[in-house]
Amino acid sequence: MCERCNWSTSSERMIKYHDTEWGVPLHDDEKLFEFLVLEGFQAGLSWQIVLHKREDFRRAFDGFVPETISAYDEKKLEKLLQDKTIIRNKQKISACVNNALQFIKIQKEFESFNNYIWSFVNYKPIVNSFSELNQLPAKTLLSDQISDDLKKRGFKFVGSTVVYAHMQATGMVNDHLTNCFRYQEIISCY
Repeated sequence: MCERCNWSTSSERMIKYHDTEWGVPLHDDEKLFEFLVLEGFQAGLSWQIVLHKREDFRRAFDGFVPETISAYDEKKLEKLLQDKTIIRNKQKISACVNNALQFIKIQKEFESFNNYIWSFVNYKPIVNSFSELNQLPAKTLLSDQISDDLKKRGFKFVGSTVVYAHMQATGMVNDHLTNCFRYQEIISCY
């Protein structure tokens, strides 16, 4: 039996996410946007709740296409607020639309969001060496810096903790525990 990060073993969905996505360097703009949205919705909740609703979020938010979301009107926002399959938080839903607009601006300025976000780590993942779950930080000086920059650019629900979770999910940082089979697998992909 292989060792996994102990946070990931609560359900088959969490195990699959851990084993196939979490910590893998991600460079696709729409997927980066999806994680930014989902991490924003996670604020104050558990990732398991958000992951359980991920397909419903994809449907409700038109596949997380920033151009589509940036054009949402009041009617669409009201429809989202009535959708019981997603997290119905008015501020988070509004932030999603706002963030889509800001995301597109970054794409225009940097040619892609990928170019922008990965520049903070010099286009190479940070590899940590934590052996215990309680060693993982909730945020870092770098996530503070990225959060501040995103906020200056008009993003909402991008506090340092949300940003660090985004960094972990998208492989900007490898926070798999050192005894986890994915730790070395992911390093070997660099």
